Amino acid sequence: MNLIRREFLRLAAGATVLAGVSRGARAQAYPSRPITMVVPFAAGGAFDVLGRIVAARMSEILGKQVIIENTTGAAGIIGVKRVASAAPDGYTLLFGSIGTHAYNQTIYRKPRYDAVEDFTPVALFAEQPMVLVVRKDFPATTLAEFIAYVKQNAAKVQFGSAGPGTTTHLACAQLNAAIGATVTHVPYRGGGPALNDVMGGQIDYYCGNIGGPLAVIKAGQVKALATLSRMRSPVLPELPTAHEQGLIGFDVVTWNAFFLPRGAPADIVKRLADATSEAMDSPMVEDRLHQLGVTAVAPERRSPQYLARFVVDEIARWAGPIKQNGLQVD
Repeated sequence: MNLIRREFLRLAAGATVLAGVSRGARAQAYPSRPITMVVPFAAGGAFDVLGRIVAARMSEILGKQVIIENTTGAAGIIGVKRVASAAPDGYTLLFGSIGTHAYNQTIYRKPRYDAVEDFTPVALFAEQPMVLVVRKDFPATTLAEFIAYVKQNAAKVQFGSAGPGTTTHLACAQLNAAIGATVTHVPYRGGGPALNDVMGGQIDYYCGNIGGPLAVIKAGQVKALATLSRMRSPVLPELPTAHEQGLIGFDVVTWNAFFLPRGAPADIVKRLADATSEAMDSPMVEDRLHQLGVTAVAPERRSPQYLARFVVDEIARWAGPIKQNGLQVD
């Protein structure tokens, strides 16, 4: 029996060594072919541009091309499900967002996927603050003046968004709730048309990703009254935050992260997480992100473990506002 036991332990030890060698060899060999980055948003949009910037640098780091695939439709659901059903081999990577991995879990009473269970988190890598812009003849130049006017004229004031349940809608809905005003929502098919109507004076205000209205803010075609994140944006450093202007703790940002299908090997996850972090620290990427108004998240927030906790917290954070604003659909 002792001989049998010793032989079993010897074989088990050998299998462990071989498994370790196999994992190491796989990590060294990965990637051996191009990686598909599924961006569940339209080509040419802000997220698509960001994805292409990061993908180009990751291609250099990994030594294999990272190819963008725009799989759009149903508020990102089609592209997300494409990744969820893919093989967990590291060759199908999802460009996720606050919409795909926070909002959609509550907006749909019967979610089309589980943002926590159906994916392997890789890395949170970028954030972009929202900004409150008003028509240029709006009778306010500060957030305090805006709040006073909106509360006194709530019945006739209107705000626009890129559509029901979008970041632009929820940001303004959060703002309205924070100031205690019920305001008419005018949904558009995209942020561009909504911003155009603010410029034209057809609606009063809009809460957009800061990179979207940046050019028209600088051109004086709309007025920016507040950055809606806790920190000022480096692209508009002179613009105070809502927090600074009295809405203590108000913080609305969009974020982006990478995910693999559920069950992806830990060594491949680490390889992609490391490549993502290295890409975000590249001066070329940093410069391009600055031009877009996007900020790389701090290195300590880029780990798979951090992203796993972050997604759970974000789902819980946005569940209340989505339900309170009647945004749930079947």
